[in-house]
Amino acid sequence: MSYTVDNAIIMAAGTSSRFAPLSYERSKALTEVRGEILIERQIRQLREAGIENIIIVTGYKSEQLEYLKDRFGVQLIHNPDYLVRNNNGSIHAVRELLGNSYICSADNYFTENPFEKEVSECYYAAEYSEGETAEWCMTEDDDGFINSVTVGGRDSWYMLGHAFWSRDFSREFIRILEAIYDQPETVNLLWESIFMQHLDTLKMHIRKYAPGIIYEFDTLDELRQFDVSYVEDTRSVILKKLADELGFRQSQITEVTVLRHGIEAEGFSFLVGGSRYEYDYETGKLQRFSAEI
Repeated sequence: MSYTVDNAIIMAAGTSSRFAPLSYERSKALTEVRGEILIERQIRQLREAGIENIIIVTGYKSEQLEYLKDRFGVQLIHNPDYLVRNNNGSIHAVRELLGNSYICSADNYFTENPFEKEVSECYYAAEYSEGETAEWCMTEDDDGFINSVTVGGRDSWYMLGHAFWSRDFSREFIRILEAIYDQPETVNLLWESIFMQHLDTLKMHIRKYAPGIIYEFDTLDELRQFDVSYVEDTRSVILKKLADELGFRQSQITEVTVLRHGIEAEGFSFLVGGSRYEYDYETGKLQRFSAEI
């Protein structure tokens, strides 16, 4: 069976708080990686594959993404629940547009174009992990359908990148989502969590990719490994200011980690000069937290 792609949904509504402090200053989708803006590169790759109908789900810092309508002719759909729901809220926001649809994350970087106009099966992209991993690991049955998803595993294919839904898959997923959407326990679920609870009716394959094709940068340290220009220049006004105040180069600031109050990010901590510091977004206060041994 072959499915002609109707559209691509790019989810760009989340706060991406783990990407602190860059995500505090701009939408993560607008991160420049190796000279290209993440979401612009993904739009271009979709268009090169013949996919013209591209919908971007916005939320956090949505005003920063407005220019994409004029520059690329994409459609923007606002997710009003982006601060109070996980990404199932973004799926709900575009539920009437789903068909034969790519489901993409705005922060993925593909070294090779993974998109195609004709798709042979519903799938979730994956990369193989040798040894232990904390990622979402999948197994498949004899017919090639995903039959288990676990958070963490060993020597396993794990979710990384985009997915493709057929019209039947989209219809079934939305039926399930609407039935549970108002339940309090659904609020914090990723759409992948809902999928893994309904593997009997939501049939999907694993699309297996070799290492080095799909990248996702959850933290500044991970981005620096891929784009070394961020070692000396983080593109962060906050980190530049802190480096100047402390008398260090930006390259010496490492292990940047978000600080939360509940689910809300309130600042970040980092290591520099053998000491751990904490920075508060609201007050701009910098505190030397502890000496590292």
